Amino acid sequence: MRLSTVILPVRRWNDGGRAQWQRAEELGFHAAYTYDHLSWRTFRDGPWFGAVPTLTAAATATSRLRLGTLVTSPNFRHPVTLAKELISLDDVSDGRITLGIGAGGTGFDATTLLGPDEIPWTPRERADRFGEFLPLLDRLLREPSDVTSAGAFYSATEARNVPGCVQQPRLPFAVAATGPRGLKLAARYGQSWVTTGDPKLYETGTVEESVAAVRAQGEKLAAACAAIGRDPGEPSRLLLSGFTPEFHPVTAARDGHPLSSVDAFVDFAGRYAELGFSEIAVHWPIPDSDFAADEKVFERLATAAAAQLGR
Repeated sequence: MRLSTVILPVRRWNDGGRAQWQRAEELGFHAAYTYDHLSWRTFRDGPWFGAVPTLTAAATATSRLRLGTLVTSPNFRHPVTLAKELISLDDVSDGRITLGIGAGGTGFDATTLLGPDEIPWTPRERADRFGEFLPLLDRLLREPSDVTSAGAFYSATEARNVPGCVQQPRLPFAVAATGPRGLKLAARYGQSWVTTGDPKLYETGTVEESVAAVRAQGEKLAAACAAIGRDPGEPSRLLLSGFTPEFHPVTAARDGHPLSSVDAFVDFAGRYAELGFSEIAVHWPIPDSDFAADEKVFERLATAAAAQLGR
């Protein structure tokens, strides 16, 4: 299992930001991702920087570390402009970019661009938009010249993306999905599949229920792959940690937080390795937040825990 990290874009680049990404490479993490939001939950009133500029800077400050979003969404993106930014980012990084992408959620990002009389997207509309967004983005990244498409939500007219991605035929997609429509998109377009578990279980579910829910998600992904003739084992599986019951304060206080020690983390990660997950992403600790943790223990995960998990 590969061990990766998620660095939230909350630090000024010249005040710890650059050093954090460089440290991730020094520690040997497989990849370092960041959220692609305009802001996010409890961080809304504090610093929050853009994902693409941050990743571009990280690409120039590192040389081996894979980089990416975890995840971006249609909430404030358009396939044409996103494709241009991704091709540029893939070029600057010399082919080290993975695009984590999902349908998006509710909250700050989902309403910031709306006018006073506009209604937030329903879950169905969010799924409809994602179902149109992802195939068009796939085409834009694969076909350098004259992509034309007329959709209900997203269109392109003779869009040009010369010279295309460094990674061919395009940079990899890590598709975040839990529902049937999203899992079908992950099966068709994803080089990997991303899940955070079942959000309904975070507060009141048990560890056993969470593992069972993720197992069921994986089975649905496998069925979606089989339905289109794709090897169910081909899309790799990535767990974005921090949102399963093990991380809830009540459960963590009773049973021990997964980031409290190397052994605790190996035990946690092992449950998902048994479900076929080949990568797990852990948030870089942020004091006084939902992602608070001992940074010394966290750094040991990149070496001791990764070794035990067979990185």
